[in-house]
Amino acid sequence: MSSCQCQGHDSQFGARHAEKDLKRYRKSGPDATTRLLLDALMTQGLQEATLLDVGGGIGVVHHELLSAGARSAIHVDATNANIDVAEQEATRQGHREQVSFLCGDFVDLAPEIPATDIVTLDRVICCYSNMEQLVDASAAKARRLYGAVYPRERWLNKAWIAVANLGRRILGNPFQTYIHPISAIDHTLERNGLRRSWVRDTFAWRVAVYSRR
Repeated sequence: MSSCQCQGHDSQFGARHAEKDLKRYRKSGPDATTRLLLDALMTQGLQEATLLDVGGGIGVVHHELLSAGARSAIHVDATNANIDVAEQEATRQGHREQVSFLCGDFVDLAPEIPATDIVTLDRVICCYSNMEQLVDASAAKARRLYGAVYPRERWLNKAWIAVANLGRRILGNPFQTYIHPISAIDHTLERNGLRRSWVRDTFAWRVAVYSRR
């Protein structure tokens, strides 16, 4: 039985959304929180590292890390639109042969995916109702580092997400977002042998890197 938690992703992250993300990336580079995550990972030594990017969107994380010296990447995303745009951009940047693309729910695909040196989830944990299932499955793949961006537990964040989720339900879009307790995320990663080694908070987001003990 599928455990897919990606209902509504195609309507939320369709072709128009992917093209808009690509246009912004080409014009301005990575978004601010993604840039924080990339900068933190780049201090850890990336030469010849392998990467698993879960919920990779248009591939910003692996485009940047491959350009910085990583050897290869596995890009997993729930939508064909993101996969198509990410593959086109990888071809344009000259590293298409270094990336394997998989479309589907990462939790369902995880048994087929090998471990890598680095695992990243950039604004992905908030898209899963079952945080522990996603974090357990992805943490098991991280040999060295685990980087993630997820919402902070602020009342304004909670209010915004509640309004956005209600609006989507009214429109018939099953996609929902979640704010999971940071302590629970940390505990799940610690249970998997990963300890937080670096953190930066913005108003809305936490950017964190966890290291294998």
